[in-house]
Amino acid sequence: MKHKTKIQLRFKDLDSLGHVNNANFVTYFELSRVDYFRAVMGTKKIDWSTEGIILKKIEMLFNAPILLENEIYVYTRVSRFGTKSFDMSCSIVNQLSDREVEVASGLAVVVCLNYKTGKTIEIPPLWKQKIIEFEEKSD
Repeated sequence: MKHKTKIQLRFKDLDSLGHVNNANFVTYFELSRVDYFRAVMGTKKIDWSTEGIILKKIEMLFNAPILLENEIYVYTRVSRFGTKSFDMSCSIVNQLSDREVEVASGLAVVVCLNYKTGKTIEIPPLWKQKIIEFEEKSD
């Protein structure tokens, strides 16, 4: 996955055992999705008040706890296109000195929506084009 977002861990994210509460993993994935769109769209801004995406489904597989002193990143990519929806995959990793360790992975199904009408829409062609170009770029 090409897109990588650094996550700032906050003390308030911790549970009584000193681990990041699992609900925060979903929030980190959400932060990475927003950051992904910024990177993909570049200078072409999306007017989120007229059309955007809504979350239809989210799955998360937890592999290891996150601790406050960990250095956490989220890798994000679009892994499937439908007509009105697409899948976004993520990998949440802890950056160690010599390697990354995946602490969780997830999949979100998002649906394109016209916010003014409240109706689903086809994936805007520009979005799809920009995502494909971004994903196909060589590192």
